[in-house]
Order: sequence, then structure tokens, then C-alpha cells
Amino acid sequence: MRVNADFTQRVAVHFDQNEWVASPAAGVERKMLDRIGEEVARATTIVRFAPGSAFAAHTHDGGEEYLVLDGVFQDETGDFPVGSYVRNPPTSSHTPSAKEGATILVKLHQFDPDDRIEVRRSINGAGNVQLFKDAQEEVRVISLAPGEVLDLDAAQGLELFVIEGGLQESGEEFSPWDWLRLPPGSQSSATAGASGARIWVKIGHLSQML
Repeated sequence: MRVNADFTQRVAVHFDQNEWVASPAAGVERKMLDRIGEEVARATTIVRFAPGSAFAAHTHDGGEEYLVLDGVFQDETGDFPVGSYVRNPPTSSHTPSAKEGATILVKLHQFDPDDRIEVRRSINGAGNVQLFKDAQEEVRVISLAPGEVLDLDAAQGLELFVIEGGLQESGEEFSPWDWLRLPPGSQSSATAGASGARIWVKIGHLSQML
């Protein structure tokens, strides 16, 4: 399966225009943002867990990072409420579930194979926060005031996900849970809407896909 797999192109996916697709696990649905592969895939996805749903135990050979958007996500290591950011490095394993239901933004199979860094952070109550940085990539949450302009330097690629509020980029409006990917070598800017914006941004990680 290939979804938005041409990394030389700008891609925008709007939450309300993207259909939920059933996963192999009962009660778990997905909105695919990009994907290369079948069930084991390099993928960026919004995943919704119905109350009481779970995935079978599995190992993340290529690593996993996620941001909890709604509800409480759970595994053997604890409960992760809205605003939790987690990086599970390659070779990590767990049995994810959501007793009361949850929605997450998740990226799979996109880590350096030698990465063994775990991250457990909350973005709640913080303005701008750096969630992770190494030689290959940086992950941040940025809060923008109404009308504020943010330069988007995508020299090595950039992904942007709207958590709250809204913004405009290249004449296109983005609302909560919309996603944008800019290809390596590009440059753009985003302007926050009337209520400002809070966004998750990942940079420096896409040049390897070209």
C-alpha cells in the first residue's frame, strides 16, 4: 500500500475530508496520512480507539512516536492522557489499549535503527516546547498568537499537525487535526488564524526518503 508516498510533493490532508478505515483490531480505526507498506509499514496515521478496544502485543522494530489527541491511551507502562507525547524506540514492545477510548497521532518505522531513546512528555500547560532533538530530526510544539507568521524551513522536509486553532499556508486553510507535509528543499510560511494556533512540527527527517 502506498499513500502520499511521493516525498518530493507537498501534501495536505484535512481531517474532515479523510475517511476512517477499519484496522485488523476490533474497534480501532485509522485515517492514513502517509503510508508505505501493509500492516507493517512506514506510516503516519490518526488512530481512533473505541472504548475497551486494544491491539495485540507487538514489537516496534522501526520505532513509534505518538501524541495523544483525545481520551486516555494505555499500555503496560501506564496511562497517557490528552497532551502526552511518547517515543518508543526500535525493539520496544507493548500492548496498546484505551479503556475509555482515545485518539492519537502516530508515526511508525521512522527511527534510526540504533536509536534507543525513550521520551515521555506532556505538552499540557506549555507554550513552545522541544519534545525531541538529535542529529537527524527535531520535534516541537509551537504556540502562535492570532495573526502570527511562522517561517517553515523545510530544507530537509517538514511535517506540521494542527493541535488547536487554525492557520493558513499557501492560501490553504488548516483546522484542528489537519496535517501538512512539505518536501525537502522547500520554503514556506504559515499565518495563525483569529484564535491563534497550537501545532506539532517535525523537521529534518524527510531527506532520506528522496
